[in-house]
Amino acid sequence: MTTTAPSSFTDESFDTFLDARDEPVWLAELRREAWAKFQELNWPARNEEEWMRTDIRLFKLDRYQMPAGARPAPRAPLKTGVELAGWVDENGDSRLLDEYAAKGVVCCSLEDACRSHGDLVREHLFRQLPIGYDRFAALHAAFWANGAFIYVPRGVTVELPLHVVASLADGQAETGHLLVVLEDGAAATLLSEMHGDGGGLHCGGVELSIGRGANLRFVELQEWGQETWQFGHEYASLQADASLQWTLAAMGTRLAKVNQTVSLAGPGATSQVNGVLFTEGRQHVAYHTLQHHEAPHCRSDFLYKSALQDKSRTVWRGMIKVDPVAQKTDGYQRNDNLLLSPDARADSIPGLEIEADDVRCTHGSTSGRVDEELLFYAQCRGFTRNEAVRMVVSGFFQQIFDRITIESVRDALGEAIARRVRNYE
Repeated sequence: MTTTAPSSFTDESFDTFLDARDEPVWLAELRREAWAKFQELNWPARNEEEWMRTDIRLFKLDRYQMPAGARPAPRAPLKTGVELAGWVDENGDSRLLDEYAAKGVVCCSLEDACRSHGDLVREHLFRQLPIGYDRFAALHAAFWANGAFIYVPRGVTVELPLHVVASLADGQAETGHLLVVLEDGAAATLLSEMHGDGGGLHCGGVELSIGRGANLRFVELQEWGQETWQFGHEYASLQADASLQWTLAAMGTRLAKVNQTVSLAGPGATSQVNGVLFTEGRQHVAYHTLQHHEAPHCRSDFLYKSALQDKSRTVWRGMIKVDPVAQKTDGYQRNDNLLLSPDARADSIPGLEIEADDVRCTHGSTSGRVDEELLFYAQCRGFTRNEAVRMVVSGFFQQIFDRITIESVRDALGEAIARRVRNYE
């Protein structure tokens, strides 16, 4: 007879989890507040606008356990061939080159940072991500573990990329939190990877705090197992004249529901977000994005591209929100979908909420199948049908790949997508 281990997410397990941790008092109080909020809230319902296209009725929290012991090292294609300034691995171990440590840069697990840089972490942790947004946000705030803390002091440039990786085994829950703080005039490049096999739960969070005139390039790759459930809240806040280039690729999970918010909080801030979604089987991947213009003279550019095989489904719901003071806003959002199967479905819901009168905000969306004439043209020149389809898919994503300045990272993303393309009917 098979028995199931008790859930990690009960009152008793929460008390045990908290007692076993050597954490500051302020952090324990934050966790207790989040756990109380989790108990107050209900799971999202299908009649809620944000969830009406994403069905989580088959999700059962009590099936998953917090991992115990060391995690297996995952594959990490983004860092292949890349010289790194520092890294944080799946078990929280970290390293940083001496030349950057001497300048005050911090690259370590978030748990270690709470003890060694408590005041700095406290100033930024969960300042953007509201623990009561929904039940998943509260669960993450109560039980987050591992994760990483990246800090770059005022005026410091980290020329080499930093790297963070997370892994997930079958039946486990991964609750890592990534906190990145760039002070005024700082600059850095960060590569983040999430890999796993089988079925698990990822309930994570990302907070990017980018100071005045700072510049962050952030590349995020998600390749969870095909039976994994992913629920994420990711936030970035940009001060005056700051810039952010955020490129993400989502190719794993059974179901993913991710909220991504970029707040342009200071005049002259600029953000570019590039999303690559590739789905197959019966995968369901939903990204809800918000470009929040809180200050004047800011620019945001969101481009999401999805390619869908089999009976998979994507949902992209984007919103440009412009506050009354955010005059001279330039906001753009676009979602393009390439259907590789007649059974695939892509839902695209762009939106505008504009309260200023001197702005330029535009949005667009396209959906279509592979052009048979392109396939015929390629096959006439000796390519097989599958090779031709791979070329078309690569070309579809090329606009995003061209925005990635690290050649090996660009190639790794292209190869990850190409190997998933199967026979096109």
